[in-house]
Amino acid sequence: MLRGEVPRAVVRRSNRNVTIQIVQYKDTGDAVLATAVSKELGELGWKMSGKNTPAAYLTGLLAGKRAKDKGVEEAVLDIGLRESTKGAVVFAALKGLLDAGLEIPHSDKMIPSEERISGKHLREGATVMFNEVKGKIGGAT
Repeated sequence: MLRGEVPRAVVRRSNRNVTIQIVQYKDTGDAVLATAVSKELGELGWKMSGKNTPAAYLTGLLAGKRAKDKGVEEAVLDIGLRESTKGAVVFAALKGLLDAGLEIPHSDKMIPSEERISGKHLREGATVMFNEVKGKIGGAT
């Protein structure tokens, strides 16, 4: 994976946020090509948790847009020590990266449902907020 010359889409979830970096391996040390952290979503109007499924998707979309702007076309998903559980937050982030236009090998079976990604399972108004932030990211760099 490291010497394959394909950047890694590194997705990490902490107790408060989701962090996504597009990283290119180099013999002298990894180079971060693009990054996004879910706490940045607050500047775009997101008022909910930074570690839930919709936040992970939006952070993936933001990181993917930034990567595309820097000429990245493909990546390999790196979820670290997280378990590959169907519908997990890391796969919501993957869906955001895919929707931004990155080519990443994956199984559609692992990606959460559209209802979970858009926040329909959360409190009232979450879906509206999700769509507003998603619209703002569409032009974000």
